[in-house]
Amino acid sequence: MAQLPPYTSTGERIWHYTFRVICGLVFIFLMLPILVVLPLSFNVSPYFSFTEGMLAFDPEAYSLRWYKDILTNGMKVPDAPFDWAWVSDTWNNSQWMRAIRNSFFIGICATLLSTALGTLAAIGLSREEMPYRRLIMSILISPMIVPLVITAAGMFFFYSKVQLSQTYLGVIMAHAVLGTPFVIITVTATLVGFDKSLVRAANSLGAGPITTFFRVQMPLIIPGVISGGLFAFITSFDEVVAVLFLASPEQRTIPRQMWSGIREQISPTILAVATLLVILSVILLTVIELLRRRSDRLRGVTTS
Repeated sequence: MAQLPPYTSTGERIWHYTFRVICGLVFIFLMLPILVVLPLSFNVSPYFSFTEGMLAFDPEAYSLRWYKDILTNGMKVPDAPFDWAWVSDTWNNSQWMRAIRNSFFIGICATLLSTALGTLAAIGLSREEMPYRRLIMSILISPMIVPLVITAAGMFFFYSKVQLSQTYLGVIMAHAVLGTPFVIITVTATLVGFDKSLVRAANSLGAGPITTFFRVQMPLIIPGVISGGLFAFITSFDEVVAVLFLASPEQRTIPRQMWSGIREQISPTILAVATLLVILSVILLTVIELLRRRSDRLRGVTTS
C-alpha cells in the first residue's frame, strides 16, 4: 500500500481511508450475489438455499451431483458405464451439452465476424479525412445504447422477411451486431496511441494498404483487437434476449437453457452452470487485462 506524504492534512487522510472503505463496500455489494451462487452449486439437496449441513460445513451436505447433471440430463442411458458410448450419448442427447455446443459455435462465429467488421470500422474512423466520423460512430455503437428488446424485435421482423429467423446464420449475425460496438470502441482506444508516421513511412517505401495493415498496423493493435474480440465473445455467450426472439429450439444456447430451466423446471443445475460461466468470465477478463497491459507497454504508456 502506498504511503501518504508527510504533508497530508488530517482531512485528506480521513478521506483517503474513507474512500477505500466505500470502494470495498461497493465491491462487496457487487460480488456478494455471485459469491453466494458458488457454494449453492455444491448443495446435495435440490434447494436454492443453504441447508443446516452446509452451514455446519458437513462434507455430506456437499456434492457434485448438479455438475454431473450437466452431462447426464437428457441422456438415453445416464447410468451406463463411462466409455465412448457414454460420451457419444451425452454429446448428442444431453440438453446442456447441446446448449454448450451452440453457445460456443455461435459465439466463436459471431466473434470472428464482429472482430473483422469492428476492426475495419475502427481503422476507417481513425482517419482524419473520414467525413461525418462522429455521426457514423454514434450509429455503429447504437446497439449498446438502444434497449436490447427493441433491437431484438427489429431483427426479428427484418430476419423473418429474409428467411433468416430461426437459423444459425441469423443468430450469428444478430450476435455480431451486438458485439461489433465493443470491438470498435476497444480498437479505437488502441489506435489513439498509434504512431501514424509509421503508415506514411511504409507507404513511402512502396508498401500497399494491405501490406501496411498486416505488417505495420496489425502487430501493434493486435492486443486491442483480441480484447475487443473477447468482449464480443462474452456478449454473445451471455445473450438471451435476441435468442428468445430469433432462435428455434435447435439454436438454444446456455442462457436460453437457463431461462427455460428457471421457468419450467427449477434445478440447482442452473447454479452449477452459472458457476462455470463465472469462472469462464474471470478467465476471459484476466486475459483482457493482460492484453491491455501489453498494449500499454507497446505504446509506451506507463501506469503507476
